Amino acid sequence: MKIPLMSLSDADISEIIALAWADDISFDEIKRKHGLTEKDVILLMRGHLKRSSFKLWRERVSGRTTKHLKLLRAKQRPFVDF
Repeated sequence: MKIPLMSLSDADISEIIALAWADDISFDEIKRKHGLTEKDVILLMRGHLKRSSFKLWRERVSGRTTKHLKLLRAKQRPFVDF
């Protein structure tokens, strides 16, 4: 279910921003809870944060394994050398 960004309440926007800043919440979890893709979250953050805050957030989450479940799962797999 895709939720248009315009239909989000102020409370929803605040919650999504808090989830996006949290290190232990992945974009997949935000999508399950609010129906927003990573791209949608980036657009929301860009529109609701000051430019400097958005820049800090992007640097913080870019490539962070805990924000991307695929990266996290790949990191958790044990390496087996044959």
